[in-house]
Amino acid sequence: MVRWLLWGRARHSDFLYGFQGGFNHQQKASLVNVKFKWVKDKVLDAVVAGERDLRAACVLVSIISCDPHCCLPVYCLSRQRGQLGLPHDLKLSTFIRRYPTIFEEFHVLDSGRTRVPWFRLTPEALDLHQEELNVQQQYQMDLRDRLRKLLMLTKDMTLPLQTIDQLKWDIGLPFDYHHSLIPHHPELFSLVHLPDDRVGLKLLSWDDHLAVSQLQKSAALQQKEEDVKKGRLAFPIGFTRGFGLKRKCMEWLEEWQRLPYTSPYSDASHLDPRTDVSEKRIVGVFHELLHITIQKKTERKNVSNLRKPLGLPQKFTKVFERHPGIFYISKKCDTQTVVLREAYDRHQLIQKHPIVDIREKYASMMKKGLLDRSRGLYKKSTGAGVEEDELSDNEFKSEGESDCNLLSEYESDENMGDPS
Repeated sequence: MVRWLLWGRARHSDFLYGFQGGFNHQQKASLVNVKFKWVKDKVLDAVVAGERDLRAACVLVSIISCDPHCCLPVYCLSRQRGQLGLPHDLKLSTFIRRYPTIFEEFHVLDSGRTRVPWFRLTPEALDLHQEELNVQQQYQMDLRDRLRKLLMLTKDMTLPLQTIDQLKWDIGLPFDYHHSLIPHHPELFSLVHLPDDRVGLKLLSWDDHLAVSQLQKSAALQQKEEDVKKGRLAFPIGFTRGFGLKRKCMEWLEEWQRLPYTSPYSDASHLDPRTDVSEKRIVGVFHELLHITIQKKTERKNVSNLRKPLGLPQKFTKVFERHPGIFYISKKCDTQTVVLREAYDRHQLIQKHPIVDIREKYASMMKKGLLDRSRGLYKKSTGAGVEEDELSDNEFKSEGESDCNLLSEYESDENMGDPS
């Protein structure tokens, strides 16, 4: 249960708009030391809980489907483990075998006559993957613009490909976006070499139509005309039941909401980072970043490399703790995931992207496979026989000999472990 202080249901709350007089917007070192307690939200935790396995399965589907035979040995898949986000103590083959509705196992003899586990997609998974590709193609312009908006948030309209890789699942980009999306828009994107010798993606032109934040779009309908004209845009805020706001926190939050709103797409170099006005701009940046994502959430570690590109101060992610009415930090799956509260009506997204529908179909298939396997329906098929067909005729090498490489020319941060 979420108690909303500003949104369609209570958008002119006296709590947030109690002051009718003027407010002094002069910058001063007035960053108020207000602390909010973390309160568990079981509903949003449930939204996050199944994400890790779903993402790993979808990435594996994309990797396997890229192979000409649509099948790969387990040791080749293991080399992509860094992109899966699975626990280190979980064997990849164990994870894959949990979902027999997605993956089929068989064995091929390598050059040393050793039975090597291979995995391919089930016919149902192949059909769903094709549906996924069709949706990505149909909404390519939308996904392209999400990537453009992400780059427009940065100072130089440039980000390392590794940083984009960390966000591609959240934005909804194709697994191989650097091959399937970027080359189709040479008028918009360019691959560049960065000073640290990494490969970056640069946006070649600014688009004023895209440089409007979601808060600015919704303000005309949901906030007072006077506040909109003066740039005093307030964020939708809601708290879980039992949060228990103290009077001091309520008064500070009321004043903070009426501070000037600085668009995340505008230059903010003039703002003093020690002020609440600057903090509101940081909140606005992440509010917009989460709106760019298709599920309005991302892991906290995914934004760790964005401080310099976004022009943010040290310890910028502290705004998540200071504004629990805007962001919820879920601690599920041994990580911290930042969720935009306003985007959810309990566990359901208020506005669902078609790609989310595809992911829910994958999740449904995975759940069915997990249940069927627990009932013993797949016991007979787990001892799959050796297939000595055209695959083994090609003299596939053992794990130590294989030169299998599905990576692009750059090394993804996802394969290098989590950033510190």
